[in-house]
Amino acid sequence: MDDWFEEWWPFRRKPFFRLFREMDKFFEEVFKEMQEFAPKEFFKERKLPDGSVVKSFGPVIYGYSMTIGPDGVPRVRTFGNLKPTPIPQPTESREPFVEVIPSPNIIRVVAEIPGVSKEDIDLRATETKLVISAQHGERKYYKEIELPAKVDPKNVDASYTNGVLDVILRRQPEEKGGEKINIK
Repeated sequence: MDDWFEEWWPFRRKPFFRLFREMDKFFEEVFKEMQEFAPKEFFKERKLPDGSVVKSFGPVIYGYSMTIGPDGVPRVRTFGNLKPTPIPQPTESREPFVEVIPSPNIIRVVAEIPGVSKEDIDLRATETKLVISAQHGERKYYKEIELPAKVDPKNVDASYTNGVLDVILRRQPEEKGGEKINIK
């Protein structure tokens, strides 16, 4: 902390404010330990305007969403660029936060993909899978989504507004009972 702050701040000797200094020291030590154990690909060197070089970490994004499916079973989905492995490794692309909303006639997929334009998005569908990939500068997104039912990949509507991709896939009609087979 700066000396002028130490002199100016009247409560500098109170235990509560020493806590903040201790927290700063703790986080500096954690960062140093992370540099020792983390793979070199984890850290990027950046050159500052004054000519000095600093190592930066990240951005690291990891999150999860929990929902209850129509069958009453909880579902946990993760997103971000850090995979939960024994030694976490960031990936080059992020998994966007995705919500899959099934209904009787359609399957709606909503994905958060901020920082790209609609021209940067590559959207591909098969009968059982939707693949979202996008890249703009250093922002890269990639997600493969297993769909809960078969869809018609040729009958898809998609829109992108304010960082949110909205995809509507039409379900294929389910076969009811199949074809009758005569026994000889």
